[in-house]
Amino acid sequence: MGISRRDLLVTTAGLAAGAAGAKILGPGRALAQADLKFEPEEGASLRLLRWSKFVQGDEDLWIANTKKFTEATGVQVRIDNEAWEDVRPKAAVAANVGSGPDIILGWFDDPHQYPDKLVPLTDLADYLGNKYGGWYDAAQRYGMKDGEWIGLPLGAAGACMTYRESWVQEAGFEAFPTDYQQVLDCAKKLKANGHPMGMALGNAVGDGNGWVHTILWGFGGKMVDDDGQVVLDSPETVQALEYVKELYENFVPGTLSWLDPNNNKAFLAGELSVTNNGISIYYAAKTSQDPAMQELAKDINHVTMPVGPVGEPTELHLFTQAMVFNYTKYPNAAKEYLRFMWEKEQYEPWQQAAIGYISHPLDAYASNPVWTEDPKHTPYRDAVKRMRWNGYSGPLGYASAVAMADYIVVNMFAQVCAGEMSPEDAAASAAKRASRYYRV
Repeated sequence: MGISRRDLLVTTAGLAAGAAGAKILGPGRALAQADLKFEPEEGASLRLLRWSKFVQGDEDLWIANTKKFTEATGVQVRIDNEAWEDVRPKAAVAANVGSGPDIILGWFDDPHQYPDKLVPLTDLADYLGNKYGGWYDAAQRYGMKDGEWIGLPLGAAGACMTYRESWVQEAGFEAFPTDYQQVLDCAKKLKANGHPMGMALGNAVGDGNGWVHTILWGFGGKMVDDDGQVVLDSPETVQALEYVKELYENFVPGTLSWLDPNNNKAFLAGELSVTNNGISIYYAAKTSQDPAMQELAKDINHVTMPVGPVGEPTELHLFTQAMVFNYTKYPNAAKEYLRFMWEKEQYEPWQQAAIGYISHPLDAYASNPVWTEDPKHTPYRDAVKRMRWNGYSGPLGYASAVAMADYIVVNMFAQVCAGEMSPEDAAASAAKRASRYYRV
């Protein structure tokens, strides 16, 4: 379902200005309009399903911006929130039955599971890309299929190594290291000092997927090659598994069952020295009225995810993007809502209220003052710019989406850490699971 040309309200002045400064933003695509709006259908109302907040500022400003949209357009928007692990199955059900929220903020490459169930967003994505400095590579990969935008990237809950500065320094490191061997050395010393690390090895959408993919790729392992052939059963994968097994031996107990909230709670309770996480732990401590939490905030710091033997960043971050389902009665209203929410007047204050909890997919937002007003925010700024995509280095599509939803990589690492399988057997078993989806 698309929006016809007559549905677009583009000012003559905007067209002229855009034509003078058009950019090439995609494969062979030039965008001319400098301004774009969609006329909501008469009597339109919308329902949005999004993931539950981890920082209060995110929810507060999202709701405030939505109210501004309603005041400007008369379109009422109902906002429903779901636990992170529940968003993906609910979106799949909505796509399959043809009924549910008009807009869903989903994860990773979810739109690629059901592209024929979605409203194309190419005109909107091109407009935003032209106006705000262009989309980062990972955002384009996630949002596009066959030259059309099927999702509208919101950004990523960027992950950094979140650590207690004083405890890391007691272990002999000025800052938490980003070299794999030094990370292991630091982990051993932290445990010996009674301050263990801990990272999720349960089916955690963000925290579990993020760090194990980063390390798998850091050793040169990957699920599939450029052509989508499964190559997970490899010496590089075994090396990554052996490394994580040794690292896990220095973790706090219980991480095999951790979901996304668990490491936040453990860190804030003083049980952890280091974890991989978004900025939500720091946000909770920094904005707390509890003096003990405020003192903790002073001791929290962040560094980017470690770099492995491949010698370059191999990060995976929890990417989120909006999908408009083609059963909606109000596609114009849905696209206008997204345009409004992604514009600078709304997007930048929303980022600021959440102290950068979501790292942007559009380059212009790198200049948001939120990234420099507190140096502890800065490591999160370029998360989307640095990140790889799930299913790296193969194409995104149904296979990559369902393989991610099946937690193949997370489970592979967890089985080794639990002692259920050897690294070699776990790699072979995971490759077999992946082959169910990748049939090239």
